[in-house]
Amino acid sequence: MGSLRGSAVLRACRWLLPLAIPACCILWMLLVFASPPPELAVGRRESFHESVGEIVGAVERGAAYTPPASESEEIADMSLPPLEREEIIDTSPPLPECRARAETSPPPPPEPEQIIDVSPPPPERHAKIETPPPPPSSKHEKVIDASPPPPERQARTETPPSPPPLPQPARQEREARSEKPVAVADRCSGRYIYIQDLPSRFNADLLRDCRSLSDWTNMCKHIANAGMGPRLTRTGGVLPSTGWYDTNQFTLEVIFHNRMRQYGCLTADASLAAAVYVPYYPGLDVGRYLWRFSNNMRDALAEDLADWLRSSPAWAAHGGQDHFLVGGRIAWDFRREEGEWGSRLLLLPEARNMTALVLESSPWHSSDVVVPYPTYFHLSRSAEVASWQRAVRRSRRPWLFAFAGARRNDDGGLRDRLIDQCARSRRCGLLQCDRGRRNDCYAPGNVMRLFKSAAFCLQPPGDSYTRRSVFDAMLAGCVPVFFHPGSAYVQYRWHLPADHAKYSVFVPKDGVRNRTVQVEDVLRAFGAVQVAAMREQLVRMIPGIVYMDPRARAGRFRDAFDIAVDDVIQRVGRIKRGSTPWEEDDGEHRWNGYFDRRW
Repeated sequence: MGSLRGSAVLRACRWLLPLAIPACCILWMLLVFASPPPELAVGRRESFHESVGEIVGAVERGAAYTPPASESEEIADMSLPPLEREEIIDTSPPLPECRARAETSPPPPPEPEQIIDVSPPPPERHAKIETPPPPPSSKHEKVIDASPPPPERQARTETPPSPPPLPQPARQEREARSEKPVAVADRCSGRYIYIQDLPSRFNADLLRDCRSLSDWTNMCKHIANAGMGPRLTRTGGVLPSTGWYDTNQFTLEVIFHNRMRQYGCLTADASLAAAVYVPYYPGLDVGRYLWRFSNNMRDALAEDLADWLRSSPAWAAHGGQDHFLVGGRIAWDFRREEGEWGSRLLLLPEARNMTALVLESSPWHSSDVVVPYPTYFHLSRSAEVASWQRAVRRSRRPWLFAFAGARRNDDGGLRDRLIDQCARSRRCGLLQCDRGRRNDCYAPGNVMRLFKSAAFCLQPPGDSYTRRSVFDAMLAGCVPVFFHPGSAYVQYRWHLPADHAKYSVFVPKDGVRNRTVQVEDVLRAFGAVQVAAMREQLVRMIPGIVYMDPRARAGRFRDAFDIAVDDVIQRVGRIKRGSTPWEEDDGEHRWNGYFDRRW
């Protein structure tokens, strides 16, 4: 019986045991997940809403925030690293060691009040976050108390406090200083030029009647392109394709006037001007009446100019001593004392007060100042002059010396002797301009080809002491050989070096005339190193002896125009101060014996 009861119990356990395990699990779940008491449930809801508000406020302030966790979340958080990453990424610039992490997600710029307000939250905010005190044994209280970051961690996330706002008077003073205009240095101070507004009969009307300017030359084509003449396009490869023009030497007045229109320091107030430019074309004017006209015709427009200037307000300030004009001829053509050649412009009292820039001056008149003849080269860019300088340095020069010109009957036979010596020498290149070959010398390509092929170029006086050929030769890197100091040494003191031996050779004309001097023997005495040094000096002088294209912008170098204007301003300044127009020169009178006093 006992065994039967035992076996019945055993069978019952076998059936009940599988059911007991699920029942225990269900009972355990009911106990664990039972609803909290009402007061605890209210605390959790309040804690949730306050936590959401805290997160939103933190986002608005750009501050880091650690949300509260439940009991299960607390266990999970224990396995994670501290939330230092979120706290380092702050509204302030990131520290160097964490710059890369901060730049991955830059926060929005905070409001100024939020940047300044980095102190701990006020007490009432802490009271708002905390829940009503639960029972001491509640684990939820531990979670809520741990949510605010510890003081040392909050210090790491603080933004450096901004300086307090300036007091109102100091701020107003700073704003007043910022509104005051900043003084800017006047780059044109002491360099202003005032242009006299002459009637058109003194300049533009002469150009409109261009066919009357010369009996032998069509000046209409030469006044084109702002006075540079027609562009040179067929030179047989001797000259570059840009920057070269068939320029007539008598159009300097037009070139200079057009350059002056582009001058960077013009003023409409004559009282501010360091000098006053008179845009009269005296060379073109007198060129119309050199033959078959009376002296009254030759002097009419010049005397008209003098009357006009005397009545102008700008003239009255200094009596014309600050005025200057440009004459595209030699001074002899404007200083007719007797006879029927030229005008009396430079003999007028008004003109004697002014400075006259001419192609050749008289050594006995201080109002004359010489500027270079215009050449064929009128660059418009700095690169053009640099390219030409390289070409001059590389040029092959098979001729020891060269001469281009015609014979003369009034120079004591000097030209005849030079042409004869050149013709007999196998080391001289000769381009004669007479016997029906005059056009050869008027072709710029022919002239420049000869000068680029010779080491020295003979430059005897022509119709006067100076020659345009001097500047064509120097432009080609051909060392000029002078036979009279009036050809350069007493003339171009603004544009040529005072040490003449650096760029030229002087051979007294008397030895050539009486056949006691052979030019070839003199030139052969110069070594290759000396010749190369003189040529390099000429190459460096090229920018200062040419006139830029008047239509181009000013370059990074000073051309003949810039040098002339700067020196005119200095000259006028000395005159206004009561000094002599020229600076003292110890060797100023050493060439006096070469000149006739009548000049």
